[in-house]
Amino acid sequence: MEQTEVVKPETLDDLIKTLHKIFESDTINVEEVQSIMEAYESNPQEWMKFAKFDQYRYTRNLVDEGNGKFNLMILCWGEGHGSSIHDHTDSHCFLKLLQGQLKETLFDWPDRRLQGGMVQKSQRVLLENQCAYINDSLGLHRVENVSHTESAVSLHLYSPPFQSCQTFDQRTGHRNTVKMTFWSKYGERTPYVSVHVRSKAQLELRCVLVDRITSGRC
Repeated sequence: MEQTEVVKPETLDDLIKTLHKIFESDTINVEEVQSIMEAYESNPQEWMKFAKFDQYRYTRNLVDEGNGKFNLMILCWGEGHGSSIHDHTDSHCFLKLLQGQLKETLFDWPDRRLQGGMVQKSQRVLLENQCAYINDSLGLHRVENVSHTESAVSLHLYSPPFQSCQTFDQRTGHRNTVKMTFWSKYGERTPYVSVHVRSKAQLELRCVLVDRITSGRC
């Protein structure tokens, strides 16, 4: 596949504009995307407004929706935070380190016919400005900030975007489907609805529907 000359993005905005241009095509040159993301030198002043941390788990913060072709997001990893073992729903995944270090562990897909733990393929530590790539044909992975003193920030591109993925139990290979959510979008916190509030709203809606059907009072 033909690859255009990589022009180093001077800013995060430059990177986003370049990615939009690359993804105008219906085909993806993985090496080109990986090279352009790695060429961008992390500048906290440019991405800090998107970097939202949570005390208890890593966060996914949407930066750009890529005209429906991709999602670009910043993930924030507190000390000791990590993901589960997961797939990428047949999407391309690019992961660039903006700050700190992350450990990536790759696993083979579990064999449904066999019982036992997940088989580890490889492990590496990603450093600032490095850009990694994975898709489902390469296996599954887990990403962790193993530091207990330093946080980490990473820039992720997923194409096409996806709303759910599968997570895997390392001991058994058992899988679950989980919905993907954003902690923030474009630097603003997304609305959080607690289970109590959601249940109350559902009850009120049910009462309204019953009231309409019976013309009585709920």
